Amino acid sequence: MKQEKLNLEQIPRVERISKEDFLRNYVQPQKPVVIEKLIENWPAYDKWNLDYIKKLAGNKEVPLYDNRPISSKYKFNEPHTYMKMADYIDLIKSGPTNYRIFLYHLMKEVPALQKDFRIPKIGLKIIKQVPMLFFGGENSKVFMHYDIDYANILHFHFHGKKQCILFGPEQSKYLYKVPHALIAREDINFENPDFDKFPVLRKAKGYIAELNHGESLYMPEGYWHHMTYKTAGFSMSLRAAPRTLTNFSKAVYNLIFMRHFDNYMRKLRGQKWIDYKNEQAIKRTHKKNEISL
Repeated sequence: MKQEKLNLEQIPRVERISKEDFLRNYVQPQKPVVIEKLIENWPAYDKWNLDYIKKLAGNKEVPLYDNRPISSKYKFNEPHTYMKMADYIDLIKSGPTNYRIFLYHLMKEVPALQKDFRIPKIGLKIIKQVPMLFFGGENSKVFMHYDIDYANILHFHFHGKKQCILFGPEQSKYLYKVPHALIAREDINFENPDFDKFPVLRKAKGYIAELNHGESLYMPEGYWHHMTYKTAGFSMSLRAAPRTLTNFSKAVYNLIFMRHFDNYMRKLRGQKWIDYKNEQAIKRTHKKNEISL
């Protein structure tokens, strides 16, 4: 019996692209694309690997996250533990692990890394800030979510392979979005979903790609993304502000109200708030799609 899968098409790939083609074919229609050699002139293209990071930043203490479900014990994006970078790199090189580094300002901690990249002249008005880095061990996953600031994202991968599953914001009604949050239900396995429990996922239409070392993924604003490190590796993102007033307003709401409201309710109601939101994710999704509970 053939196993049922999500409806995913391959993200288009180009080796190189002009500013004009990138804006016309991907940014304006808000479609993702993998650019294979966008950063081949960066020093990072040749230099960045886990051993290089260990050499430059091995003594830095870094925040770690694992795959445990969100609970009232932790605030929004609060780390689960800490470790020296050298020890963490030894850990992920030794075999599979769930521990990831998420949204870490390593380049502020180690300014020498800032010399290894350049802002691509590709038509996006990149926010001039030191970019964050993301690390993961083999098989570690980043749950399905979209970014709080609705940014247009250029995501660059280094050392190994990373699988990316994307859905446009118009697919939100099919993804069991958790209310007052930026995530889908965490118990959904987007690589092998349970369609009996989450039948509306059959309606979702998304994209998939596998990033190799030095490749760049453009994710338009508000896109859902689920990442799986197929091998140990790390990534970097550059961001451009949302292009529409609607998405800019959503970003302001998320940053000013939603995040703080959710933290307040976790403190007030504890695990009951988390459980309520997860229940509502199913009820609201099924109601919108006229599926009886």
